[in-house]
Order: sequence, then structure tokens, then C-alpha cells
Amino acid sequence: QVQLVESGGGLVQAGGSLRLSCAASGSIASINPMGWYRQAPGKQRELVATITSRGSTNYADSVKGRFTISRDNAKNTVYLQMNSLKPEDTAVYYCNGKTVFYTYWGQGTQVTVSS
Repeated sequence: QVQLVESGGGLVQAGGSLRLSCAASGSIASINPMGWYRQAPGKQRELVATITSRGSTNYADSVKGRFTISRDNAKNTVYLQMNSLKPEDTAVYYCNGKTVFYTYWGQGTQVTVSS
């Protein structure tokens, strides 16, 4: 099994930027898609963005134009560049990866955006 470890979260002011990283313990070449989800207090976990092995991306409407997902299969890492952050982006962000047989989750990284 592959373990996913997120990093890069933190506290930032509204309008600022953060870059999240998701490092996998093994190859992500066969994990398709990879993605980021988030969960705010009292809310359900929601999709933020996904990326296929060929680089096709999908974004939640709330982050389109502000967030960019990318993957580096050689480094077994997925990134989420978050710009123009808003207080409503505050949440725990989780890395996710899916295969035919299994769904992987990271432990999450906290992102807090102050107004």
C-alpha cells in the first residue's frame, strides 16, 4: 500500500498563497486520479481538485481560477497551489488517490485563512 503525507499548511492572511504537497511512499503512476479534498468544521468533506495520470484536471467551482493542482510522477508528489485565499478556504486539506481496488487518504494538513 501507498502512504500519503501532506505538508505545507499553515496560517495565512486573506489574499495570500500557500502550496500544499502530498508525498507518496511509493509510485503514484498507477494511482488515477490523485486529488485534494477539504473539510471545514461542521461540514462534510468536499472535493477541491483532481488530476489524472495524463494531467487532466478538475476543480470545484469555488476554487476555479485560484487553485492549481499538479503532479510529478517522478517525485511521487502531488501539489496544490492556492492563491487569493479566502477565509472560507479554511479547512483541513486531505490528499487522495484512487486505484481500481483501493482509495488512499493522507492524514490532512490544516489551512487557516484569517480575514
